[in-house]
Amino acid sequence: MKKIKRYFRRALHRMQKGPGYTYKELLVWFCDNTNTHGPKRIVTEGPKKRVMWFIMTIVFAALVFWQWGILIQTYLSYGVSVSLGIGFKAMEFPAVTVCNSNPFKYSKVKPFVKELDNLVATALDRIQFSSQTGPNAATPSNGTQNVTLDSKLLNRISLLVIDENDPNNPIVYNIFDSSIDYSQVNATASQNQTFYAERFKVVMKLCKENSDCIYRNFTSGIQAIKEWYMIQFSSIFSKLQEQEKIDMGFKAEDMILTCLFGGQACSYRNFTHIYDPDYGNCYIFNWGQEGRELLSSANPGTDFGLKLVLNIEQEEYIPFLEATAAARLILHQQKSFPFLKDLGIYAMPGTETSIAILVDNIQHLEAPYSSCTVDGSDLSVTNLYSKYNSSYSIQSCLRSCFQEEMIVRCGCAYYLYPLPEDTKYCNNDDNPDWVPCYYELINSVADRETCIEYCRQPCNDTQYKMAISLADWPSAGAEDWIYHVLSYEKDGSETITVNRKGILKLNIYFQEFNYRSIGESAATNVVWLLSNLGGQFGFWMGGSVLCIVEFGEIIIDCIWITCLKFLAWNKDRKQRRRRPQYSDPPPTVSELVEAHTNLGFHHEDLDHINMPVPGTPPPNYDSLRIRNMDVIEAISSDEDD
Repeated sequence: MKKIKRYFRRALHRMQKGPGYTYKELLVWFCDNTNTHGPKRIVTEGPKKRVMWFIMTIVFAALVFWQWGILIQTYLSYGVSVSLGIGFKAMEFPAVTVCNSNPFKYSKVKPFVKELDNLVATALDRIQFSSQTGPNAATPSNGTQNVTLDSKLLNRISLLVIDENDPNNPIVYNIFDSSIDYSQVNATASQNQTFYAERFKVVMKLCKENSDCIYRNFTSGIQAIKEWYMIQFSSIFSKLQEQEKIDMGFKAEDMILTCLFGGQACSYRNFTHIYDPDYGNCYIFNWGQEGRELLSSANPGTDFGLKLVLNIEQEEYIPFLEATAAARLILHQQKSFPFLKDLGIYAMPGTETSIAILVDNIQHLEAPYSSCTVDGSDLSVTNLYSKYNSSYSIQSCLRSCFQEEMIVRCGCAYYLYPLPEDTKYCNNDDNPDWVPCYYELINSVADRETCIEYCRQPCNDTQYKMAISLADWPSAGAEDWIYHVLSYEKDGSETITVNRKGILKLNIYFQEFNYRSIGESAATNVVWLLSNLGGQFGFWMGGSVLCIVEFGEIIIDCIWITCLKFLAWNKDRKQRRRRPQYSDPPPTVSELVEAHTNLGFHHEDLDHINMPVPGTPPPNYDSLRIRNMDVIEAISSDEDD
């Protein structure tokens, strides 16, 4: 260990031999040998110019470091520059998903929703009856007034009508309370001609067990009835298997009547089936799943796109579930899940809808330039849509995040989102408090912001911009023969089984083959940083890279000098520890000699101070003793002999 310390100390001395052993020597050596202009003038000029050059050097050095700080901060911000490019090529046709806005055929689901429909019919009659005023007010129909209400369906989820004729004493009526005499309600209502919207409010009352109730206000009975119906509908259908729901939906062969792509005939067999909880059976053209080859459009224009004739069978709509008669469609990337409720558009029956497509390819830089994700595998949210073999998207992440929070907070899964493993959908029987819990969750701003923080945008994305135009179809002169042909092709019937309320036509095509490519590139890089650092240093100090090396050298030399000083201080401290410590000044030489030769000699302060015994007694010098001259001569003669 001592050899290592000795070698290290010698190495420090050899390395520091040139510049000097003090900070002053080091500073003078640096100013005299550096290639920058200012420090060299400090040591070579006269006193007055030396001060001037010293001030200028300090000021310009401060400017250099200030500029360097700004440049480094700009580089570490990882800014990006966006470039827009326009290209021209034959492009792959997007995936096209079409659905019926009504998820199920009413004739097949009627046994499941019969009691629910009776409840809604009763609610509608009572809402209308409570709002009627005047002597000609009608009475409730016998068929709905005497309906027996099923408490299992209600399950602490009720609809209220609030009569605010007297704002200080509002009257609350439970629509599903059969004990209320609505003739008395009508009698009081006939005395005031206040408008319905100003007097009556419809409220949904949601109660938890052993907890306070929450209320959702609606401006219209339509909104209240539809939302209440959807909640009860979800509870009923959450208990059914997916295959049962698929069987109750619209079949591809019944919905897709004609198909033409690029001038070539196609059929419903060219579509891939997928089940969507919001819209039931949906069918995707050119999805790219199951090893199917992706289709490309040969030319832009309507003749080289996709042409469809769809039959939505409006007579099979569930009356209280879906009030919009249309087809729902979306254009999206291949192998991506179609989020029709969030991003889809409607195509109304009795029209020809033409959709011209423009393509935008968007590319984001990965970390640290942005927070995008390639496939979502680096996120804390499990993608529940991965079972569809689909790519990552923001919608899939947000829905998966909401579903996870729903399971944690409410103990069950939301019906309209995919079901995770080892969980079940919410229903009124097994989870009587799920509806208030669900509304608390969707109304929580903090929970929504948490999911937004968890989810990130994809690094690569393709967006389809659509230009939509509508026209009546078929025309008055062509509708007879078109209806006959479509009816015969649909089910072989010579009678007309399709009509303007049920069929629609779609034209989807590229408007042009010019596509826009929007990409990000790094606004700064290492080359940019080094060139700007060097430029600022050269402008203010007249230096180069070698000057920076010299500056680094003086820093290293300062470290060496500090190490040497520390070693010297440590060595001196150890030596001081080994020396004897005296409380008084050390004795003089004469006092030590007298104490050694005269045993009767004592220090004058010996009684008061106990002097420690020296580690080594002084030598017994004979030259300090008084002897006779004869004795000395005798000794000298003996030594000569």
